[in-house]
Amino acid sequence: MPHRRSNNGKPHPRAVVGGLLAALAMLAVPGVALAADDPLAPAGRWEGRTAGRAATPPMGWNSWNAFRTEVDEDKVIGAARVLVDSGLARLGYRYINVDDGWWLKRRQGDGRLQIRTSIFPSAATGGKDGTSFKPFTDKLHAMGLKAGIYTDIGRNACSQAYDLHSPNLPQGTTAEREVGLDGHVEQDIDLYFKEWGFDYIKIDACGLADFVPGSPLVAQQQYRAVAPLIDRGAINRTDSGAVRTRYEAVAAALKAANADGDYILSICAWGMANVRSWGKDVGNLWRTSADITPSWTSMLHNFDSAAKRALYAGPGHWNDPDILHIGHEAFDANHMVEARSHFTLWAMINAPLLISYDLRNGPASLLGVLGNAELIRLNQDKAGHQAVVAYDSDDAQILVKTLGEGDRKAVALFNRGAAPAPVVLLAGHLKLSDDAPVVLTDLWTKERLTFSGEQAFTLAPHETRVFEASGKRRLPNGVYLSEIPGSINVAVDGTRQPELDPTIHRMIDPWTGTRSGGSRAQYAGWGGAQADTTPFGQTLQIAGQSFDSGIGVLSNSRLQVRNDAGHALLMASVGVDDSSAMAGAGVRFFVYGDGKLLAESPLTVPGGGAAPITANIDGIKIVELVVRDAKPQPTPQSTRPTVATWGDVRLLTRAAAAR
Repeated sequence: MPHRRSNNGKPHPRAVVGGLLAALAMLAVPGVALAADDPLAPAGRWEGRTAGRAATPPMGWNSWNAFRTEVDEDKVIGAARVLVDSGLARLGYRYINVDDGWWLKRRQGDGRLQIRTSIFPSAATGGKDGTSFKPFTDKLHAMGLKAGIYTDIGRNACSQAYDLHSPNLPQGTTAEREVGLDGHVEQDIDLYFKEWGFDYIKIDACGLADFVPGSPLVAQQQYRAVAPLIDRGAINRTDSGAVRTRYEAVAAALKAANADGDYILSICAWGMANVRSWGKDVGNLWRTSADITPSWTSMLHNFDSAAKRALYAGPGHWNDPDILHIGHEAFDANHMVEARSHFTLWAMINAPLLISYDLRNGPASLLGVLGNAELIRLNQDKAGHQAVVAYDSDDAQILVKTLGEGDRKAVALFNRGAAPAPVVLLAGHLKLSDDAPVVLTDLWTKERLTFSGEQAFTLAPHETRVFEASGKRRLPNGVYLSEIPGSINVAVDGTRQPELDPTIHRMIDPWTGTRSGGSRAQYAGWGGAQADTTPFGQTLQIAGQSFDSGIGVLSNSRLQVRNDAGHALLMASVGVDDSSAMAGAGVRFFVYGDGKLLAESPLTVPGGGAAPITANIDGIKIVELVVRDAKPQPTPQSTRPTVATWGDVRLLTRAAAAR
């Protein structure tokens, strides 16, 4: 819970704890010189994103999977009415988002966007402005809902590259058809939010990738060519910094246009431009992959793109594996096992829950899946801890999600394959004790079962079993950091250059099929900070000593931890991980509290044993964990950073510290 404050705004004095804490408080720990521009220098304040209104993952409805560009006002309002009448809105489905297809043109002279009134008739307000979405958003707001809109970060939208058959493409001259934000950021953001009253914006990135000089698309459609900032096939040819700068300009405009902070920024760069590294610092959610399609393998692909990025998400900023495809093909009413799995997985990894099928004609069985209040509760848990993969394979996975500050857990057993899968759940997967009963409550059937030590299951093809779990905590007077990823901000992750993640399921591309040499890794993110594994998916291990709990990082990294529960002690065993190259000068580990050095390790070297590190964090709000190379690295850096392990890193209560 937050620190109590006295009337003068300062923290209340805390009782002095004896023994270890008193000794630690008296230690004089030598520091290191910190340059003013040193990214590893402690900030002493929380740097995780808090702007906007995404304290929990957004929920609602999006028009794209349902209608693509064939969207109209009746379809959108019809979906909104179903959300309200069915009770889904009361469960949190609030945002009604109009995707691509709404615009007519950008009026020349003043650059004002015009709405296609043939499909949004309420926008035909006349007057000098021509059209307005204000009557439409007023209608949604009167229903107790929020309104979302779509645009592109470049000049032209995705439909202008990929939906050329659509009757709802922007019309007019080349300039009139440039409906994206490029050159109009402040003007368009003010229009959408100040004048039209929208609350949410999804911003695509086709305008930075697909309108390439000399391409048949540009020539045939008479577009203005744009040298691409995003190369879909080569991360090293993508100008990630320039893409980030474009979205940062939008974030600044949104903040200026929304004095009350009531907005959500959804970055739709489909995992490109290394967005999984910086999206958390700029937007409220960021796509981690290409568009989902209504097939099982596409769902696996999109799920994998976000499932192992738990340390990069939390309150205010969320991994986005794309909108739900429940209601279509592999996830329709004839495939309820798959529909429940899709929904369960999105709930467990704190993905935004955005429905996207024609709700006016949907079967009640699907509303029952989308309306599972227990799974929504997991997704919307205010602590914001994304599930961590506790067991990983290509066949089956076990995901564990901490609820609140650690007393309750949810666990999902996921069969990825088309054959039955045997899965044994251990109390240890849940970080619960082997010597006490573990109680599981099935969140689909409400059935309960109790086991000690381990419990065997056989999962049907594509089945996901999900439970709330309770038992005796293995760490009764504290919490492992890997249990609370939503309280961690990866301020600097130590990666030297973006690397493509080879662990994401490689589906047959739904757009090009097998017209290439194969399905290749596309999204950067390999090598980032990880919970309970190394950055490259190996067991945490220092000089042969394994840790099933901990944080795996790269050298020259800095993590921030919110000490919201008021823990008094941090303890860990640290060192160079055995998966690292057995060469180099080694690393040192540092713990800071509210900007001040609290503890540091001796030099740790490859093959050397784990070193204990302990820090008194009583009264500390922000703990920062830093790993530095012992010697500066040469430039250019041609080798990977050292893999470092914060083994069994944990926060302990005063009671535990005093023992």
